[in-house]
Amino acid sequence: MMRQEAANTMKLALPIIVGELAQMALHIIDAAMIGAINYKQLAAASLVISVMNIPFVLGIGMTISVSQMVSMSHGRRDSQQVSHYLYNGFWLCTVTAVIISLLIISTEGLLKHLGQDPEVVEYAKPFLRLMGISIIPMLLFMTLKQFTDGLEYTRTAMILSLGGMPVNIFLNWLLIYGNWSFPRLELIGAGWATLITRMLMFIALGWVVIKHRTFQRFMWVSSRQWKIKSKTIKELLHIGVPSSLQIGMEAGAFAVSGIIIGTISAMAQAAHQIALSCASFTFMVSMGLAQAGSIRVSNAYGTGNWLKISVIGKSTIVTALIYGVFCAILFTVLRHPLAALFNKDPMVMEMAAGLLLLAAFFQISDATQAIGAGLLRGIKDVKTPTVLITIAYWVIGIPAGYLLAFNGKLGASGMWLGFIIGLSSASVFLIIRFLRMAGKKGKEEILSDIVAKAL
Repeated sequence: MMRQEAANTMKLALPIIVGELAQMALHIIDAAMIGAINYKQLAAASLVISVMNIPFVLGIGMTISVSQMVSMSHGRRDSQQVSHYLYNGFWLCTVTAVIISLLIISTEGLLKHLGQDPEVVEYAKPFLRLMGISIIPMLLFMTLKQFTDGLEYTRTAMILSLGGMPVNIFLNWLLIYGNWSFPRLELIGAGWATLITRMLMFIALGWVVIKHRTFQRFMWVSSRQWKIKSKTIKELLHIGVPSSLQIGMEAGAFAVSGIIIGTISAMAQAAHQIALSCASFTFMVSMGLAQAGSIRVSNAYGTGNWLKISVIGKSTIVTALIYGVFCAILFTVLRHPLAALFNKDPMVMEMAAGLLLLAAFFQISDATQAIGAGLLRGIKDVKTPTVLITIAYWVIGIPAGYLLAFNGKLGASGMWLGFIIGLSSASVFLIIRFLRMAGKKGKEEILSDIVAKAL
């Protein structure tokens, strides 16, 4: 039974994973194409990503509420509620996206106060504005993606995400390097390419959701269900806000660490960005697996089947463990070739290879903590996990990393050792909580069945 549930989860997860990897590949391709110019522009890209990452993932967390509520309603076979949650969720996420975009753009003046290389800051300012604007179409795309994923139609967004890759690469080639008589915009060109690609992806997915026959039954009830209701918004916020905080705690830890590492040197920040890009790429698989597990658990939660919830959860955790071991081996063996893909400066490559070796150590805990958080979201347990994640990253991980980096004089490696400590703590906290809750509810369900049969 465990093997079958693992296979079912992987079947659902695979298109999500491919879509997530496609999105992450765009960031890695940007980094590689920018790094080919010089490491200071790569450091500027790293600085912008660090600054905007926290508000961006807060927005992504808000979109997760759409998939959770849609999945639960879909489990109950309630198409009208699914349509209602889509409409309210879309407008909630639209407002969130605009606020986040304005917030990111307004932080431009703060860049020079973060102790970074002045030349890096000047490169970063216009890039930050473009990336801030591109948050809006990206979060709207993510909202519609969560809707289709929640219905277990995961291939739709995957195809569009894959389609966005060649578009982004081609636009980068035109605008970063100035090919075909286009202006050579370098880092700014990468920003324009990202903005245009994200707009096209959102428009394409919006057209599919509105026009394709697969989703027509949710469109037919729009006249009755497409109304903003405060109760529905509160339900979405109940899931969205803690989910945003959970993801934000981890992303924030990496973002703050990136800024701290930038105070060491531009070279250290460039190496950090290379290692983080690779670790983020493998993490997208964990995120896709966590989302699939969360959707399947949420579906079972809608019908009150705790025994199925337990089996789905345990099988997903085992899958994450296997994947984490695979990634650890991959990073250890390929750390030097991976570093060489991004930059040819010998010192940057050597530093990045060292950070990739440390990244290998936290692959297992990174995968399992993502799964734990996703499974708990699936059973609508979001408040306590948010507290546990906060403690793991901000009370344990970041302080430990800072002490090792500066007091221990380990530099960027010290901050990455802090990642290992924080991620491991989060993994233990979340997995234990899910297993205890699922086990307790499962025993209650078995006991209830026994009593019912006896009567």
